[in-house]
Amino acid sequence: MTQASALAGRRVLITRSADRARPLASLLHTLGVEPLVLPLIDFERAEDQASLDAALDQLSAGYFDWMVISSITTVRVLLEKAAERGTLPVDLVPSRTRVATIGPSSRRILEAIGLTVSLAPTDMQSAEGLLALWEPAPARVLLPQADIAGPGLRDGLAAKGADVASVTAYHTVDYPARTGLRLEAELPAVVVHSGNSAFASSASGTVGSRSGQPQEMTPSEARAAIDAGMLDAVVAASPSAARRIAQTLLPLGRCRFIAIGRPTAAEATHLGITVGATAKEPTPDGIAAALETVFANEGNPR
Repeated sequence: MTQASALAGRRVLITRSADRARPLASLLHTLGVEPLVLPLIDFERAEDQASLDAALDQLSAGYFDWMVISSITTVRVLLEKAAERGTLPVDLVPSRTRVATIGPSSRRILEAIGLTVSLAPTDMQSAEGLLALWEPAPARVLLPQADIAGPGLRDGLAAKGADVASVTAYHTVDYPARTGLRLEAELPAVVVHSGNSAFASSASGTVGSRSGQPQEMTPSEARAAIDAGMLDAVVAASPSAARRIAQTLLPLGRCRFIAIGRPTAAEATHLGITVGATAKEPTPDGIAAALETVFANEGNPR
């Protein structure tokens, strides 16, 4: 693979907890990268459980024509809420209710828990990509999201004729989440393709290979490594992660900022962070390709 020659010897900081970072860390390790992790954000159950439960009751009763899942974290919520009810996520969604999501990764996870996905973009894997595919028509849509989710997806669906019921499914918080409130549901293993190989992976961190377990850093350790020029890149998976990087790690010096998705890149730019590259796909392969574009013309750093 061309990535190996370009990335060998690099040290890359992934701003996720070790369990959520492990699929990417495993791939980077095979490419000669030393992956490190810095947990910056975490996820807690929604404070307003009554509204979430009421929305899920309506879902189960067949009220909604569509359910739109815009993040893998929402799948954790579905797993936990189904477990509370002594059932499975597939039993919360009537067969007539169609499911939409924002890309192949979330599609694989949803299908692994038994849900059929009717609509998911493959090129532009984002809310914008989903809206580009959405056919204008009256429809009742359930949209469970993070408390900090922007209005773009909700408003875009409404502009195409949908009656959107947006409900807070979880809260995004600084790491670590409070004991007893953290979303703990484990996602099922799915097959993640990497070039000519494939390995079993879940967003909760189960990977086929146990090599390259990422070292976890503290913010002060990461700050010191950046100041010493010992970090080549930092990967941010969301706008909220970009905001936390701006609060804790600037200036980045020679450390490149790699954004997962255009919303993350836009938020970083708004915060004054130079974006070295943006992953076209929110997958380990997509992130490795973004890193490759940054380092392809540079020699081994160490």
